[in-house]
Amino acid sequence: MNYFELFDLPIAPIVDKSLLARRYFDLQKKNHPDFFTNATESEKEEALALSAEINKAFIIFKNNQKTLEYFLIKKKIILPNEKYILPNDFLMEMMEFNEELTDIDSSKAMERIHQYDEAFYTEIKEYVENYSSNFSEQEFLKMKVYYYKKKYLERILDRLAD
Repeated sequence: MNYFELFDLPIAPIVDKSLLARRYFDLQKKNHPDFFTNATESEKEEALALSAEINKAFIIFKNNQKTLEYFLIKKKIILPNEKYILPNDFLMEMMEFNEELTDIDSSKAMERIHQYDEAFYTEIKEYVENYSSNFSEQEFLKMKVYYYKKKYLERILDRLAD
């Protein structure tokens, strides 16, 4: 099932959140299992399965990182559970940052992570916000690199939360 098609949204690295909410509620009004109490067992099971898919898609589309991941998977730019090697300069920078983490408090570390994320996003903002089906392999690669850099930063944040 393609969640973009399910929600009747354009295939893109970001989705319009207000449109997303409307589509979600419309889909749930038509497909929620509570509306199928008098239906056959088969129809009830189908409604339950579809409702679960609608909820799963909604969770993905509410989160920009998950939406980008889903988009890149649909475009076959990344593979599920892919082990991507980030550029060496990024890894060196993150190694130095990880060393600094022992000397700064968590709020300062979170602020730095936010700054990194903003800087990385600035590099691809134009591609994400102005997606075109005519994108080159290079433009998709930039989105892929951003996705994995962001994922790396999220792992650091998770570690800080522990």
